[in-house]
Amino acid sequence: MKRISSQWVWISKKVFPVFWFGFLGFFVVVILSTTRSAGGPPLFALVVPIFMGILGFFIMKKMVWDLADEVVDAGDSLIVHFGSERDQIPLANIINVSYSYMMSPARVTLTLREGGRFGTEVSFSPPQRFSFIPFAKSPVILDLIQRVDAARRTPK
Repeated sequence: MKRISSQWVWISKKVFPVFWFGFLGFFVVVILSTTRSAGGPPLFALVVPIFMGILGFFIMKKMVWDLADEVVDAGDSLIVHFGSERDQIPLANIINVSYSYMMSPARVTLTLREGGRFGTEVSFSPPQRFSFIPFAKSPVILDLIQRVDAARRTPK
């Protein structure tokens, strides 16, 4: 069995949000503490970090927090982990493999014929590649796409 998801997804899911919301909270505290004697902070100084917090929450909810913690290739199926929960997805059950590699973190979304434990769509971040070719596609994911196509074509 081979891991086909990034080992660093926990940074995007856990560490980055702490820094993002912590910085915004720190910014608000500094503004409130430094402008207390001047009649209060200008409204704009509070609206911007609140807006950034709300926008950051929705972007992280849509693009980061739904990523699987680990995806392992088990040959004819994928084993997906979200925390302590686990599901096995046969390659023949995958309708589509969507691969967005020009975003950070890169994202693979599997659309399933029959929903499993995590629904009809499962997303994960593929392993990071450091190559001399910027925005190069992952050979691991390209291989997965070909294997899913072959599994769908095989008669049951």
